[in-house]
Amino acid sequence: MRRLMALVAALAVLAGLTGCGMEPADPDTAQESIQVIAMDTVMIFKIYGEKSTHAAYAAEDEVRRLEALLSRTDAGSQVSALNDAGGQPVTVDGEVLRLLNAAGLYSEVTGGAFDISIAPVVSAWGFTEDAYRVPGQTELDELLTHVGMEHVHAETADSAWLDEGTRIDLGGIAKGYVTDRIAEILEENGVPRATVSLGGNVLAWGDRPDGTPWLVGIQDPARPDMADGFAGYLSLKDAFAVTSGGYQRYFEENGKRYHHIIDPATGYPADSGLTSVTVVADCDREGNGGLPGQGTMCDALSTALFVMGEEKALEFWRTSGYDFDLVLVTADGRVVVTEGIADVFAPDEASGYSYETVS
Repeated sequence: MRRLMALVAALAVLAGLTGCGMEPADPDTAQESIQVIAMDTVMIFKIYGEKSTHAAYAAEDEVRRLEALLSRTDAGSQVSALNDAGGQPVTVDGEVLRLLNAAGLYSEVTGGAFDISIAPVVSAWGFTEDAYRVPGQTELDELLTHVGMEHVHAETADSAWLDEGTRIDLGGIAKGYVTDRIAEILEENGVPRATVSLGGNVLAWGDRPDGTPWLVGIQDPARPDMADGFAGYLSLKDAFAVTSGGYQRYFEENGKRYHHIIDPATGYPADSGLTSVTVVADCDREGNGGLPGQGTMCDALSTALFVMGEEKALEFWRTSGYDFDLVLVTADGRVVVTEGIADVFAPDEASGYSYETVS
């Protein structure tokens, strides 16, 4: 079936979803739960309100529309058209242009740590095709000559082009943009509360039916296959939480683990001393007119800050001017929480991590 009723709660949203089998305290008890498989991700939407069913399926339709528009692996998408154009201009929608420009902005402000043109290097490692291999240095050096946002051109009103040899993948920003668009759909339909989980991207909309925040679990990178293996928990209302980690996709060869988050500076999996980064930001209940918003920002920054490592990530948090907070899980057994969310973060004492708050 194209649309499936969700039978299980998304792991990333714990008490907020698992507790919803009880009748909500809110007078408006209408709710819709659906599971969607798209963008190589299992997505769970649980939506409340009189228009919950309409909003849930409108959100699914939007996911599928954006997947067809933005997927690198869909031969009919505009991203594929750009990749296959051999350096020639391609007519693209305004949304694609906005995302390309947003990607350029996040690449610039993170010193290139976020870069959608890393796509051919990711493919060389086999992560796009699930055909894992360790590429040779000569191959990587050649591919890296085509990496960099200076090779991506989106300056016109209705077209874009890539320098020959450059390929892009919007996977590091697309699910964030999808959550921004879903937030707009929730607002347009007067949805009072909802939880949306797109794998590592979570939107906590409003609060739970009993008035308490939604509880969002941060997966413990050391225990990725354990349903109850968490590094900590966030209590969130009207917020995005996006996690990137090397545990999400990886392979091992000759006793060494290689994960899918590639450092654009080296062409190798980022060796930053971090095992996961969670970026948290408030969502705009008034909508953003279709522009890339906070969800998009969180998605891009979670990848970039993972590549940058703890020290540079915290410096960026302190000085960038962007409004967000962080939970960093380090390879040496620490969980670092920025002060803006310290009061809504709870450690998982069973995890064995030490915890610290930074300002």
